[in-house]
Amino acid sequence: MKHFLVWSPVTVPGAAVKYSVEFQGEYERDYANDSWIPIGECTGISVTQCDITEDISATVPYDLRVRAGVGTQASHWATLSSFFNRVTTSLIPPMLTVTADGYHLLVELERLGPAFEFWIYYWKKGQGHKVYRKVVKDSSTTLHMDTMEAGTEYCVKAQTYVEAINRSSNFSQVQCVRAEGKAILVTFAPLFLVISVVTLLALLWVAWKTCQICQYSCCPNESLPDTLKVTESPARLLNYRGEETEKCDESVQVLPPEELLRLWIHETL
Repeated sequence: MKHFLVWSPVTVPGAAVKYSVEFQGEYERDYANDSWIPIGECTGISVTQCDITEDISATVPYDLRVRAGVGTQASHWATLSSFFNRVTTSLIPPMLTVTADGYHLLVELERLGPAFEFWIYYWKKGQGHKVYRKVVKDSSTTLHMDTMEAGTEYCVKAQTYVEAINRSSNFSQVQCVRAEGKAILVTFAPLFLVISVVTLLALLWVAWKTCQICQYSCCPNESLPDTLKVTESPARLLNYRGEETEKCDESVQVLPPEELLRLWIHETL
């Protein structure tokens, strides 16, 4: 928030006129013998305005004066007709640009400095009873206000606020923009999402079942019959078979022919 003291020029033919500015605050009037303090940046200047922002930083009544000089000659001081207090400053409405980027409501604000806040109000056209407000302290970037409904017109207005003086500006002119596109796309977007998810899960299930069928068809997983199952370790089985063979070999006896004939006759009878 800047303040400038501006005055009418003094014309002296053939001479360069210089100007000097001084200020007096509440302290100087009440405690410093009604003294005046020169503004260094505005002493001996040729322009007809002075930036007094830094010198009137308190919220108290200030008096300001300026005089013209040519060489060693100087005019009388010209003072304000009344004290100036920055709390009486009238803030101008901010300049803003409202656009619709797809379904995004965007606002771009002018840059006014760190002392300013911006109060942005937006609503659906025809629904002025339901107004949303967003407070912004940094206007250096484009602001995303909301996601718009397709085919719906949104309106925006803004005002500035300065906490140091507890004052706000008037509202800017209302600007309205419309989100392009068909409303059905946004209205049924959740339904489309659910259908897409269900379809994807169904496709994954079908693919899983197809893989199982292919696996069972090409490489069936059949179990061995009980008669072919080996319930004991191979080493023990081989030892057991060897012991039976040895026992059988030991039980075989070689008999003479006469004994074999006698046994055969006995069994026949």
